[in-house]
Amino acid sequence: MSETQSNVAEFSVSEISFSIKRTMEEAFGYVRVRGELGRISRPGSGHIYLDLKDDRSVLSGVIWRGSASKLKIQPEQGLEVIATGKITTFPGQSKYQMVIDSLEPAGAGALMALLEERKKKLAAEGLFAEERKRPLPPLPRVIGVITSPTGAVIRDILHRISDRFPLHVLVWPVRVQGETSGAEVANGIRGFNALQPGGPIPRPDVLIVARGGGSIEDLWGFNEEAVVRAASDSQIPLISAVGHETDWTLIDLAADLRAPTPTGAAEFAVPVKAELMAMVDDRSRRLNSGLVRFVTTRRTELRAASAALPAPQDLLALPRQKFDTLANSLERALIVSTRTHRTHYQNFAGRLSPLLLSRLTTKARQDLIQASERKQRALQVAVSQKRHSFEALAVRLTPSRLAQQTTLGTERLSGLGERLNRAYLARLSQEKARLDGLQKLLKSLSYKDVLARGYAVVRDDSGQPVRSAGAVASGAALSIELADGTVDAVALSDSAGPKPTKAKKQPAGKGPATSQGSLF
Repeated sequence: MSETQSNVAEFSVSEISFSIKRTMEEAFGYVRVRGELGRISRPGSGHIYLDLKDDRSVLSGVIWRGSASKLKIQPEQGLEVIATGKITTFPGQSKYQMVIDSLEPAGAGALMALLEERKKKLAAEGLFAEERKRPLPPLPRVIGVITSPTGAVIRDILHRISDRFPLHVLVWPVRVQGETSGAEVANGIRGFNALQPGGPIPRPDVLIVARGGGSIEDLWGFNEEAVVRAASDSQIPLISAVGHETDWTLIDLAADLRAPTPTGAAEFAVPVKAELMAMVDDRSRRLNSGLVRFVTTRRTELRAASAALPAPQDLLALPRQKFDTLANSLERALIVSTRTHRTHYQNFAGRLSPLLLSRLTTKARQDLIQASERKQRALQVAVSQKRHSFEALAVRLTPSRLAQQTTLGTERLSGLGERLNRAYLARLSQEKARLDGLQKLLKSLSYKDVLARGYAVVRDDSGQPVRSAGAVASGAALSIELADGTVDAVALSDSAGPKPTKAKKQPAGKGPATSQGSLF
């Protein structure tokens, strides 16, 4: 028995553990496992640890940081998925696990279940409430569009806005499909809201989030929680135009208005200029007609009222007669009044004897002398008080005290001067940095950089750019602008050359009919 045992190979713990690891990885090097996501952990390292389970078993799994950033969907508890990867072991704990390279939902049913669960959660928070929704401005000045800069969606929106009411459009370019689309759309909404009114970049009055149609997987980025929260928190009214009319995403519920198509979103955002002008003209005509009727009615009423009034001479007859009567009695009344006042003055003059006048004069003189004495005494008291006050102040105003106060004032003035100098230099540095940024932005937007790469701008004699060869007549004066200057030229006819071809008429809805620069 001991000889049989001595022939069995011996392994260390590490040897047997790594041997099992190699065996597992060779046998299950590439597997696809379907199950429901259970516990999910995201430590600070960036890796994701989770459990795959069914009704009888649980399989631990790990998604390394490099693979986690490339996942099409983010793992959430309760979601049924298909995980692709390999089975390996973790010798440190004597357990096996699955290293997952990719995750995909186990059919549309799993995504719909997750979508319904997320919808209930966000609705319970009130993000879809009607009272949160804001009305659209009747006539916006700037429209912000969050969509892909390439594709038919942005062209349809720009074309429809140009047809209805040309105005300024800002485009925030984002990916509308893929693992980063949700974060980019949310950043676009928050970026437009962060613009300050009156800043160098105008703040939009309306936002449009747009994308063409697709499957539920293609539109999944617009169902992410970050996008819904950004749309609900937006202070700028937001129109959702994601997919076709039959496609629904969670951003449609959080937006202030849902448009069936991107073109419909443009129609909701801006009115038809011709209709507005026609409405203004109609209301102007109605106003003028109403004013004419009002004036005519008031004129008729005034004439009717004036016909019922008595003649002016009849109105003045009675007052004129009364005036004549009073004028006749006035002379007699003046004579009687004069006699009465003469008698009254004569009686009063008899009472004013010289002795009485002398007494009154003496008494008035004594009163005046007494008042003068009182004023003089009061003046002396006031002068004495002021003299004492000035003497007290003179004691305090010594040369040493004045010198001390002068020194303190000089030191304070020096400190204020240094602070003023530092503040001036800091403000000067800020304005210089701002000016440099604006200069770089102006340079990036200028067509001069295009000329530096060997291109040229051809203008006619009126200074307008020439857009086609057919628009130039033989012998026409031209001006060619290059990177280092301008050259004058004359167009020559060439019978041997090809005839200028007419510009093909672009189909309706395809050409850029807006004054805004092309994005492409």
